[in-house]
Amino acid sequence: MKTSYVSIAAVTALCVFGVACAKKPVAVKTPPAPQPSVAAAPARPAPQAAPSRPAPPQQVAQTAPPRYPDAKTRARIDELLAHIEDAYFDYNAHTLRNDAVTALNSDSKELAVIMSQYPEYKLQVQGYCDERGSAEYNIALGEARAKSARDYLVSVGVGSNQLSTVSYGKEKQLCEEHDEACWAKNRRVHIVALPNQG
Repeated sequence: MKTSYVSIAAVTALCVFGVACAKKPVAVKTPPAPQPSVAAAPARPAPQAAPSRPAPPQQVAQTAPPRYPDAKTRARIDELLAHIEDAYFDYNAHTLRNDAVTALNSDSKELAVIMSQYPEYKLQVQGYCDERGSAEYNIALGEARAKSARDYLVSVGVGSNQLSTVSYGKEKQLCEEHDEACWAKNRRVHIVALPNQG
């Protein structure tokens, strides 16, 4: 019986020691499995655009605008110039009078529209004086009168580069009498189209 107590005691001791000594299982951290090394793929070059080809010439030929008016348009310009009466000036003056402005204004706006379509077409503003005074003085006065008329035409839209001026002074008189009625007709500006254009 003593032997069976010893046996029981031994078994009990073993159980107690077994429980006491038993450790909790420790979670062992295992390093993550190494990733298979992927060799860096060489960078792909960006696709290159196909070399650009010059655009084929357009089939429709573009025509340049005409530099000078045709015969019908020139006839209309001549009509307008005929309607634009000569502008007259007071003695020894180059300032436009009201009646001169009215004369220049007649049809000049339509003329400006037509002229804008043909920038190389030119007009000439001619200045005249009566017979009194020296030739040199009248050349200068005639030029001042032509410039006054030219400035007015520019103000209504005629291109300044389309208008030239010239002074005839007391040359080319309209009236040859030696009185005020005749002299008044000679103090004027007259507008013409330059010849030999286009």
